[in-house]
Amino acid sequence: MRMMGFTRRTSIGRHLAVAGLCMAALSSAACAQSQTKPAALADPGPIAVFGNITTFEIAPVLLAAEAYYPGTASVKMGSVANLVGEAGASGYSSEGLADVATNAETQALRYSLRHPDMRIVMTVTEGLYRIVARRSSGIASLADLKGKRIATIPPTSSGFFTQKMLASVGLSSDDVTMVAMPLGDMPRALAERRVDAVSIWEPEVERAAQAIGSDAIEFSGKGVYRELFNLNTMAASLADPVKRAKIVAFVRAIVDASAQVRADPARAQALVAQHSKYSADLVAQSWPHHAFIAGWTGDLLDVMVEEEQWLARQDKRTARTRADLAKLIDTSVLAEALALPPLPKR
Repeated sequence: MRMMGFTRRTSIGRHLAVAGLCMAALSSAACAQSQTKPAALADPGPIAVFGNITTFEIAPVLLAAEAYYPGTASVKMGSVANLVGEAGASGYSSEGLADVATNAETQALRYSLRHPDMRIVMTVTEGLYRIVARRSSGIASLADLKGKRIATIPPTSSGFFTQKMLASVGLSSDDVTMVAMPLGDMPRALAERRVDAVSIWEPEVERAAQAIGSDAIEFSGKGVYRELFNLNTMAASLADPVKRAKIVAFVRAIVDASAQVRADPARAQALVAQHSKYSADLVAQSWPHHAFIAGWTGDLLDVMVEEEQWLARQDKRTARTRADLAKLIDTSVLAEALALPPLPKR
């Protein structure tokens, strides 16, 4: 995959520099040409990107690397663990050190305990989570989940989502049986009645719904919780002018790729199908359960504060303060990226 680079500068400064060159230029044609040359044509060098390439939330990142970042970008299976040289989840990791990495806010909170210099630099996608359950298990409302078996992955954003959904009807995780299992096993487990509901990210929840057909009932997480799938890096990388230029350029590429995803998702869907090995039909069916925002949600810190308290209870530790968590968010990178001109699509 490819990518490109920038030297660090503001668009205003660039325009002033171009104007000065034009005044000094003897050829008006050359001056006009320099004004139309986008600053983004400079190559900042290769960038290493890691993330779970089977998730649909990563679509704008894949498209940014292939079609917008003007240099060389590699996107490999991994997570924020690759930012700090730690081993990732079995089956969902590969070796290598990342310049940037994607993950839900849950994992940034977990890893930043040991690495407080981790930084979230943008929200790429909102994962619009839902629970799919069996009507024939006596489930007609969320409250009917009491006493039921729910397939999920408790230490992840899906676990946080599940407990938030339960709390919305006065239940807690103690009122249900959380059944941890591999992602791919969840649809069959629901079909075989080994669990009564599935609470996970796409496309497994879509596959679960398809597995039980008309017996399925769905509970949307709208207004309760949605996953914030973020781009992360390290403070040391942002302090390095060369690395920062790469990261700013890649963020700009994600912004432009996301605009394309919203306008015409065909190419991004094809990339997701290619990397995840899911069928094109399944990708398209799951697509509406994502919002490709490439920006800030306005409530990221609020979500992190609440989720930090949930994680702290699990770990039997003191929760970090709101001020501590605010340090994990760096809004300057996106601001710099937005000041750059749009990148041309290849």
